[in-house]
Amino acid sequence: MNSRPGAIELRNLTLGYDKHPAVHHVSLRLEPGALVAIVGPNGAGKSTLIKALAGQLRPLQGSLEGLRGQRIAYLPQQAGMDRSFPVSVQDMVAMGLWHEVGALGRFSAAQIQRCRDALAQVGLAGFEKRGLDTLSGGQFQRALFARLMLQDAPVVLLDEPFAAVDARTQADLVALLHRWHQAGKTVIAVLHDLPQVRDHFPLTVMIARELVAWGPTAEVLTDQHWQRAQAMHEAFDEQAPVCRSDEPAGDFPR
Repeated sequence: MNSRPGAIELRNLTLGYDKHPAVHHVSLRLEPGALVAIVGPNGAGKSTLIKALAGQLRPLQGSLEGLRGQRIAYLPQQAGMDRSFPVSVQDMVAMGLWHEVGALGRFSAAQIQRCRDALAQVGLAGFEKRGLDTLSGGQFQRALFARLMLQDAPVVLLDEPFAAVDARTQADLVALLHRWHQAGKTVIAVLHDLPQVRDHFPLTVMIARELVAWGPTAEVLTDQHWQRAQAMHEAFDEQAPVCRSDEPAGDFPR
């Protein structure tokens, strides 16, 4: 596997469910080590797009290049996670080391210490033996970020990572994202807090079923683009036919 991220290229990418499109004809290129926010109205296809980047959704049309053979750390929305499973915080965080030990491997003393160090770095020292069901939303998200740290993947994908957590937790986790970016990782996050995007993400992709704009955040987050996104957005239609486009697969609009 590659140790460093490469460029990610979306070529005329159309995504959907049961062959019905939800995101249409997206073409763009993200350079290695980018720190990128994905924004758009509710239901605009943001989570659909990041699922495709994570390899959980195959294209209906077009291609997604640059991630094959690449180790990826993916954090889905917290709302979809079951916290009732009887497992300790340390055991959950240790899952981030499976790429080193395998599903049936045993953790060394050094690896267990790395789990504890990761928890300490996200402010959860002393929480190792607690059950997941005892954590607040912010504490659980911190633990998930500790697991991401141990995955040490060159590409990190996050779906609404700061939803329903307190302001201090948001600030701490945003600082961690900046450290990953400074280390050369490609970090892509679905976000809804536009002021947060302006303050912390140099690049933005705005979608509303289609690509509205992408590039430097100050150029993307304009009233004109947001109004266009609101106008373009429509509910996902389970009966929508697969659409076609004559757009060349190699075009990367800016």
